[in-house]
Amino acid sequence: MIGEVQTFRWSGVEQLYLDEPVVDTCGRVIIGRYGGSLQAGAHKNEDGALVFCGDDWEFAVLIDAHYSVQSSALIVSAIQSKKAEILECLSLGLESAFTRLHTLLVELFSSQDFRHKCDEVIGEASVLICARKGGFLWWMNVGDVLVFLLHSELARMGQYALNQRSFYEWIGQRNTFDLPVPCYASGVRQLMYDRNRVVMTTDGLLEFGEERFGDHEFLYEFFASMGNLVQGVREALEQVHVGGGKDSATIIAWDCYG
Repeated sequence: MIGEVQTFRWSGVEQLYLDEPVVDTCGRVIIGRYGGSLQAGAHKNEDGALVFCGDDWEFAVLIDAHYSVQSSALIVSAIQSKKAEILECLSLGLESAFTRLHTLLVELFSSQDFRHKCDEVIGEASVLICARKGGFLWWMNVGDVLVFLLHSELARMGQYALNQRSFYEWIGQRNTFDLPVPCYASGVRQLMYDRNRVVMTTDGLLEFGEERFGDHEFLYEFFASMGNLVQGVREALEQVHVGGGKDSATIIAWDCYG
């Protein structure tokens, strides 16, 4: 049985947010967007985001395109078109929900129809998809968008990011799913006890100014110290703005409990 599902959808083709950090919510999930500093030369926003939030799960997609926003908009639209099937996967028991979700998305990206549409866009994109259900977090990524699982016990062991940035790996005009063996990463992690903070981010947060957020320990200390996660996301994007970040920065974050 699927209860009420809240939805958030955006790509840079709709709104750029140049010189304008903006924070929205979709249920428990916080989405922050910033298109970059006009003074630094920013003139476009090629990111995209899609969030579904259910009673006992979250599903989030974060996209960082380049050369144009076309690939980001295409990927958001394609995944949105599978909303009913995604909700069906996440309504299943833990023993099969993530396996079915993984299969659904790989079949979508591998389909002849989707790959043909990719051939027609300008540019390509990195794509990160995360889903949390029960005490587990599943993720799949193509490219260099990062997701952090922030918890004090993991930080004590020096563990912050769930994935690593994979360069020269995209979906779009250049497409990993056109290869004989598509290249992407995927995994599942059990949540720790008490509060786990999930932070997904494009590289606009990591690569401005002195690149302090590129230091994963600094990023952990910054977000873990924020009692109000909405305020934390807003302050992070304000720092990008004040620091003259030229590249767009998008953050998706939420708290969940093991």
